Formats: sequence, C-alpha cells, structure tokens
Amino acid sequence: MVSAPSPTPPALVLASKSPARTKLLAEAGIPHRIVVSAVDEEAIVAQHPEASPAEMALLLARAKAEAVASLPEVEGALVLGCDSVFEFDGAALGKPYTADVAVERLRAMSGRGGVLHTGHWLVDCRDGVVSSAGELCSAGVEFTEMSDDEIAAYVATGEPLHCAGSFTIDGLGGAFLARVDGDPHAVVGLSVSTLRALLSRAKVRLTDFWAAAVVPHL
Repeated sequence: MVSAPSPTPPALVLASKSPARTKLLAEAGIPHRIVVSAVDEEAIVAQHPEASPAEMALLLARAKAEAVASLPEVEGALVLGCDSVFEFDGAALGKPYTADVAVERLRAMSGRGGVLHTGHWLVDCRDGVVSSAGELCSAGVEFTEMSDDEIAAYVATGEPLHCAGSFTIDGLGGAFLARVDGDPHAVVGLSVSTLRALLSRAKVRLTDFWAAAVVPHL
C-alpha cells in the first residue's frame, strides 16, 4: 500500500538574525526564512521590572514574534520568535556587549553554574486569523574553572559579547562548560523539541517540513 504524500507545511519565518538558531533549524530539516524584528529589548526589560529571568525570555520572544507577524510580507506564514536569558545568582544576564562586562561575568561564573532560559513564541498568520502560543525551555549550565588568561583570550575573540550570559555552547565557549542539565539546544538558543510541540498545537507536523528540505545523511 502506498502511503499518502505529506501535506505541504506553511512557510516558517524566524524572527531572529542568530546564525546559531538558523543553523539549528537547517540541521533539523526545517526550511525557513529570516525576518529580523525591530524590537527594543532594553525597553521591554525596563517595562517589566518585576519579571523573572524565565518570564523575561518568554516576553522578549513574544515581542519579536508579534512584531514580525504584523508585517505584510509574512502573511500566511508561521512566525517563530526566540530569546535567551541566563539566570545567575537570581539575576537575568542578557548580552554583555562590552569586553569589561563579559570579563566580569565570566570571572563570577568560573566554577559555578546557572540556568539558561530560552523563550519560544509561535504566531500563526494563516487564514487571516492570527493566533499565538509560547513555551519556555530551560537548561542548567555548569562552568569549569577559568583562569584570567583564558577569560581574556575568550573575550578577545569577540564571541561572548553578543551572547546571552556571555558564552556559547556551540562555539569557542564550549571549552569552558563542564555540564549541561537539560536540552542542550535550549542553550544554543532554540529547542527543536519545543518547536515541535508548538507546531503540533498549530496542527502542523514538524516531519512535514522534511519533504521540502534536503536533509543530510550521515
């Protein structure tokens, strides 16, 4: 018996310019295009001083997704917004932007741990009716002991300056991670299993994207 062909999935738009996120989607066999939002992250943080680090990750992801979903060029698509916030000693650490801040953070985090929260928000722009849903994925992160020379060398690469918490798992910063407790994709910035759950709520199967993608074979 010949199985029925998979339905053609809607277009997926990623509301993020993060190379790590788009790489994750590509490796998961999910075709997409990128439309970057003009959301002022600092303004949103200032508007919600009571928000926990986890809540802030979801608030920022929602703001990015809804900003892009309002654009005419994404009509009929699914829009995915993501944002990551690192919780350390109860504080929310976003991107450090400057070398001095990155050095200070990495010294404090050396030999210790925190939680990386990644918010996901999916807006369904199909059929002229906009609906949305969000979900959080968090993972514990433990760091090795880092010497001042190692921290200086890492910061000098520029990699940690634009990463939540001042580190990556999929780049040079992976050398300083001792343990990840939870979905490692959440630490990269986009949990594919969380996206699968959100797509399911929108009545879309993640596996249907595979027919439209060139999935590499090992």
